[in-house]
This record gives sequence, structure tokens and C-alpha cells, in this order.
Amino acid sequence: MKLITTTMLALLFFGSTLAAQPASPADQIAAAILAAPKDRREAATVLGYNAKGEVVTLRQGTNDLICLADDPAVKAISVACYHKDLEPFMARGRELASQYKGKDRHEQRWKEVDEGKVKMPKEPRMLYVLTGTSFDAAKGELADSYLRWVVYTPYATPESTGLTTKSGSEPWLMYPGTAGAHIMISPPQTKK
Repeated sequence: MKLITTTMLALLFFGSTLAAQPASPADQIAAAILAAPKDRREAATVLGYNAKGEVVTLRQGTNDLICLADDPAVKAISVACYHKDLEPFMARGRELASQYKGKDRHEQRWKEVDEGKVKMPKEPRMLYVLTGTSFDAAKGELADSYLRWVVYTPYATPESTGLTTKSGSEPWLMYPGTAGAHIMISPPQTKK
């Protein structure tokens, strides 16, 4: 019985370790840049994951975009590209993820921006988020892909933007009045 229990635990550990392994750097780069506009992809910096699950630079770029590969520890596939001025804010969010969940993490990061501990641009900055069900490396495609756009506009309000705070398929303002205020643009998804 002990042998069976030990074997089962080893298989569970080994299986979960395999599931969390990142894709090759080339595949991480190929998938990550799909979130960027086509004319900006080749010059973007790409961050990805090493075998320890750490975020590392996979490719140094020459333009103002940073693309982040899919996190192998998360079941859903999601890649993103954002303006380099957002990196301190994004990096701090990744750091806080192990300590805080949901809105608590956001509120901690906003507080640090307010206190001047985390740099956040004053002008609007773009984030592109692409999700899907699987990545076909041979085709360079993300299956069932869905692209949404986010425009970070720190401290924006409905009054300063004219936007609603109600989510929907039209642009709307999320977290108004905070350092993390942003305009969500989520086009309707096509039915398959």
C-alpha cells in the first residue's frame, strides 16, 4: 500500500511538473507577438518563462512594445503586448500575484503608484491581450483566438473621458479614478 501511495504521489508530482513546463523560447516568442499589431511584431521585446517558471527576456527588441508569453502555470492560453512604459506596473503586478489575489493585488499596486514606489505613465498607454485554446507552432496560430484592447489612462473618470463604467461590447472605463484606470475595448466574439 505504501508503494502504491508513494508511486501515485510521484506520478502526481511528475505530471504537474511536466504540465508547467514552458514552450521552447522560439514558440513562446512566436505566440507572444501575435498579440501585437502586425507591423510592430518583429521589433518587440519578448518576455517569457524559463524552466523554473521565472520571467526572463527571450528577445530584446528595438521598438516600444513588450510582449509577454503564455504563463505555463496557468491553464488558459493568454499572451499580451504592452507599451514599455507600463513594464514597472506590469512587473509589480507579477510580483504581487503570489501575495495578493483579485482586487487586493490591484489595490496594493495602485497604492504603490500613488506613493511613487511604482512608476506609471501619466499619458495613455496601450495593452493588447490575445487569448485562445491552443497554439499551433507549425502554423504560427492561436486557435479560437480573441483579441481585446486596453488603454491605460491613470486616474481617468467617466467625467474626464465620457465613457461608461458598465462592461459590454462598447468601450468602457474600468477602475475609474485609480492609478490602474483603463479603457476596455472588447469586440463581440464570433460564434463558432
